[in-house]
Amino acid sequence: MKAARFFGSMALLLAVGAAPAAAEFFPGPPGVAVDLPTRPGVTQRYALFAPDEPPRATVVLFVGGQGAVNVPDRTGPTWQQRGNFLSRSRELFRRRGLMVAVVDAPSDRRDGLGDFRASAEHAEDMAAVIADLRRRTSGAPVWLVGTSRGTISAANVAARLQGAKAANGLVLTSSVTRPPSARRAPSYQTVYDTDLAAIGIPTLVVYHRTDGCYVTPSADAPALVAKMTKAPKTELLGFEGGDPPLSDPCEALAAHGFLGIEERVVNAIVDWILTFRA
Repeated sequence: MKAARFFGSMALLLAVGAAPAAAEFFPGPPGVAVDLPTRPGVTQRYALFAPDEPPRATVVLFVGGQGAVNVPDRTGPTWQQRGNFLSRSRELFRRRGLMVAVVDAPSDRRDGLGDFRASAEHAEDMAAVIADLRRRTSGAPVWLVGTSRGTISAANVAARLQGAKAANGLVLTSSVTRPPSARRAPSYQTVYDTDLAAIGIPTLVVYHRTDGCYVTPSADAPALVAKMTKAPKTELLGFEGGDPPLSDPCEALAAHGFLGIEERVVNAIVDWILTFRA
């Protein structure tokens, strides 16, 4: 049954006017860099973080901005401590028993993804990542999770990869629904530059009600979900609260990046993902 509604009662998850939670970063074990040949002459790198037990599922994390996190050969415990919402929250996913892959820009896009996010080639690169992760986990479900501009990548991959190549589910957080106004913006793409109607996997849309970024207004979330007419199940999940911003409203250390409520948001995402396990 398809639903476009709040994930349960938000009153159970959030309290309007509640005291902001303390922002926390959870250091974790070092990750390993994985390099995969994809298109001719192109290598796709991602950072892999394995849970302490057989993985219950796998999340492929797409960061925002230009999509280049410059994954080193070995990531230390505090890598990305003040970075993108997803990359700095990776340990929260791992502690819930999920395999975590933080994808970087491919070798032919070292300066950033730009309009490449909505391309067929980007989806082809991610097909190789998904296949590799399934081999490593004996077929654990693979979920695409994007935030900010990363939602363009995640939605594009979900729309283009079908059949055996397809992921098992999709999570979009702080989705880019409006183009930037800056003349020199790296890209004017939004999630609407992907074929949302072709997405045929369960999809969760997560947002912060006071997100102050003008390209990711929370008011656009219901209309975004309504475009996913093929998805077997959709949900809206809204949050409030957190810490005072430490960055521009469109950067990661603000409501846009769920500052101060990272653990609450990740736990809700993981709970939703795990409802689809047999």
